Amino acid sequence: MELKDKVYIVTGGSSGLGKAMAQALVEEGAKVVVTGRDEQKLMRVADEIGADAYLADVAKDADIEALYIYIQNKYDQLDGLINNAGIGDWAAIDEMDREKMKAVFEINVFGATMMAAKAAKIFKTQQFGDIVNIASTASQKGYKMGSIYAASKFALRALSQCWQAELRPYNVRVIQINPSEVPTAFAQVDRIERPLEDKKLSPKEIADVLVATLKMDRRGFVPEVSVFATNPF
Repeated sequence: MELKDKVYIVTGGSSGLGKAMAQALVEEGAKVVVTGRDEQKLMRVADEIGADAYLADVAKDADIEALYIYIQNKYDQLDGLINNAGIGDWAAIDEMDREKMKAVFEINVFGATMMAAKAAKIFKTQQFGDIVNIASTASQKGYKMGSIYAASKFALRALSQCWQAELRPYNVRVIQINPSEVPTAFAQVDRIERPLEDKKLSPKEIADVLVATLKMDRRGFVPEVSVFATNPF
């Protein structure tokens, strides 16, 4: 399936995986709307990669509503949602904090769900569309200090599976991509990108997987794919 002239939303598209995936879609000829919470950074990155920018926080329902109105008015079309926005926090079980856990779930789980809910209404009506959830290998196995982040990604994995069951009769594909460790600005307080490392993944590998899964003929889809560094040690 060609991606030329398809319209995609990439949440958290101003850096790291989001930026790389948005750029890869643009290079395939797609029209891409990237969202983010840092307006200056968002506008700069969108201009750099040739995407459209829309300032939106997926933790705010009003922002989500306004984003979809913008998409409808400007493009009158939506082919796919890339649910990439995400944050992380970590704590030992005896140091858990309710507010930290709520903050992560607001974006990683509730935000992704509300974005998908809007997209699903469009996709069910038009009888096609793609929802891609960018999760993590942490959605498959818990780890020390990972209660907050891993739980949010386990929840996203459950959501992916539920949406697959609901939306397949409407020709809607729900795909989950699980990156292993990728040096990006993720979890960086200053939001500055970490340098790439020779033996770890780069955002490009995740972007390559995204494009490959989307380009598959619509008769088939990849429910879930995990991407690991070949030799990270």
